Amino acid sequence: MSLDFTSLFALSFVCAMGAMSPGPSLAVVLRNTVSGGRLQGILTGVGHGIGFGIYALIAVTGLSAILLAHDSIFLLLQWGGALVLLWLSYNMLTYVPSEGNDEHDVSGRQGFIEGFLISFLNPKILVFLVAVFSQFIDPQMNHIDRVIMAILAGVIDTTWYVLVAAILAGTPLIDTLRSNSVIIDRAIGLVLSLLALGLVAKTFT
Repeated sequence: MSLDFTSLFALSFVCAMGAMSPGPSLAVVLRNTVSGGRLQGILTGVGHGIGFGIYALIAVTGLSAILLAHDSIFLLLQWGGALVLLWLSYNMLTYVPSEGNDEHDVSGRQGFIEGFLISFLNPKILVFLVAVFSQFIDPQMNHIDRVIMAILAGVIDTTWYVLVAAILAGTPLIDTLRSNSVIIDRAIGLVLSLLALGLVAKTFT
């Protein structure tokens, strides 16, 4: 079996819908765009896309079977993801802007790291990709086609979050959001903390 246009289109559509679904990744990209501007938001999206792309490569090469078969590895990734969410939540809930300055003093590099970690330490992405790719891969598919699928998934994920940051930063809405950055930080921080606690609770069930 080899890839054809129909398969690529279907895969692209499913990956795009997955990327567009609301979640902590979108929240962090939006927050970093509001607080740090277009570049920081874009770098957060790029970092997320790279983490997503690594999981995509793992899924198509069959390494996912090894990772998913070992509960300890999966559990470690889940705990790592929960810690990242709690760390981001703490930063948002405790942030106090300096007088006359509503913007955060956060570098683009930190935005990139946050985007990468929130993606790479979310093993549910691997589960999602295994489920998606299983509909398009058979044992006879060559390695080049498998890698193309992984790259396509990573590019779509990166493109979505980069577009969100680039478009939001270019609208008048960004000024309104930035003037209320502390409220936005508190709200997103609370959501992320609840998600982290929910993730931890699931590891005990």
